[in-house]
Amino acid sequence: MYEQNPAIQNILSRRSIRRYDADKEVPQEMRRILVECACAAPSAHNFKPWHFILIDEREKLNAIADAHPYGKMLKTATLAIAVCGEAKDEDRDLSYWEEDCAAAMQNILLAANALSLGSVWLGVRHAPNALEDRIKALCDIPEDIALMGIAAIGFPMETKDPHKGIDPASIHLNKW
Repeated sequence: MYEQNPAIQNILSRRSIRRYDADKEVPQEMRRILVECACAAPSAHNFKPWHFILIDEREKLNAIADAHPYGKMLKTATLAIAVCGEAKDEDRDLSYWEEDCAAAMQNILLAANALSLGSVWLGVRHAPNALEDRIKALCDIPEDIALMGIAAIGFPMETKDPHKGIDPASIHLNKW
């Protein structure tokens, strides 16, 4: 019954897509919707510490693909959205910036799926080998801004079955 709800269907059908049609650019209106959905994410104290860098230059996408050990799909993606956050502020407690930015990233991925785009989340923030610093340099991100992750986005060249089922070992009632 509930599985027929469009929002539930979108969540369950969202999958990590890594192959894109390199000849089809993501239209401006879709980009706007992706960012608007990101900005609709919940945010601690409603501080909204996020910033988004939309990347569509082929040279930059390729450079990030070469820098990120799991980012090869950026060579065919026609859009990437770097999700950044203000991690420090003298006037505000931004200790939940990572959670806020993660919620914004999830909204990007869900919106992409709803728009029939493929996407995948590339983690950056806690990656080894100074990955965050290297990608921040490629994107001219200020030193005091953190880079949480990158969404690779494009028109999909692969399909995957929707998620099904629940891992019973992950469910606990009232206690572990």
